[in-house]
Amino acid sequence: MRAYDSATAPKPIAVSRPAEAPGRPAPRSLSRRAGTLQAALGVTAFSLTFPATAWGLQGFGPWSLVAVRSVLAAVIAGGCLLALRVPLPARRHWAGLAVVAAGVVVGFPLLTTLALRTSTTAHAAVVVGLLPLTTALCSALRMGTRPSRTFWAAALAGAAAVLAFTVQQSGGALTSADAYLFGALVVCAAGYTEGGRLARIMPGWQVIGWALVLCLPLTVPAAALALSYEPVRLTAHSVVGLLWVAAGSQFLGLVVWYRGMAAIGVPKASQLQLAQPLLTLVWSVLLLGEQLTPAAPLTAAAVLVCIAVTQRARG
Repeated sequence: MRAYDSATAPKPIAVSRPAEAPGRPAPRSLSRRAGTLQAALGVTAFSLTFPATAWGLQGFGPWSLVAVRSVLAAVIAGGCLLALRVPLPARRHWAGLAVVAAGVVVGFPLLTTLALRTSTTAHAAVVVGLLPLTTALCSALRMGTRPSRTFWAAALAGAAAVLAFTVQQSGGALTSADAYLFGALVVCAAGYTEGGRLARIMPGWQVIGWALVLCLPLTVPAAALALSYEPVRLTAHSVVGLLWVAAGSQFLGLVVWYRGMAAIGVPKASQLQLAQPLLTLVWSVLLLGEQLTPAAPLTAAAVLVCIAVTQRARG
């Protein structure tokens, strides 16, 4: 008789696996909830940008405010990068970082600051309510995302409400401030999209950190030149406004924003910004004492309704 004929057949042994082994990634649902929360924190930080900019303009010229805020934010970001000894990004990522820098470090702050010289923060906030749609469009073109028809319908409805408000407020004609704001939408959407893509490769704080550092050769001489030509009158409001747009809007807000976009996707994160106009309207009343026309809160509420639709839509 052969040896293996009398051998006992091996029986499989059941081994129970722990539900959550240490070091395993969190369930996708938890990751998406965390990403949504981070993106929402970013929107909250951004909603204070226009009121803080209005405060900053009480003591700084528009060019000085933009240049100095970028330099201060770069000092904070560069200090974090040096302290943690973060290596330089790979060469293939520098082009994307340049787009982020051009869009969210230079373009959007400069164009919105120029607009706020003649526009109220309430009006500017509602116009920037178009940013979610422009960001979703940039994401579709750049990253090939394909949101559902329901998503696009809700996004377009919010955009239509914003356009109607803009035309109504300007008496049927666009102003120079509106031209600055619409330009800001385009460059910011490009910066958001590229930053969201890079945040899947490197931590979100490093994305905005390196973009800020990349701009230093431009922003440092620009700040020195602007400060020499534009008068500076330091007040409590102007200093607080400058510090917030530098640390809160330009760095910390973008850190959590890019982390959120990396977790839940650029299109869905961008639609959370439909809440930003409503939040900014609240701050403009509480911090600046602005008087709102009935159309402003109604428009903000209309685009806010679209958030629930876009977040539940597939894609």
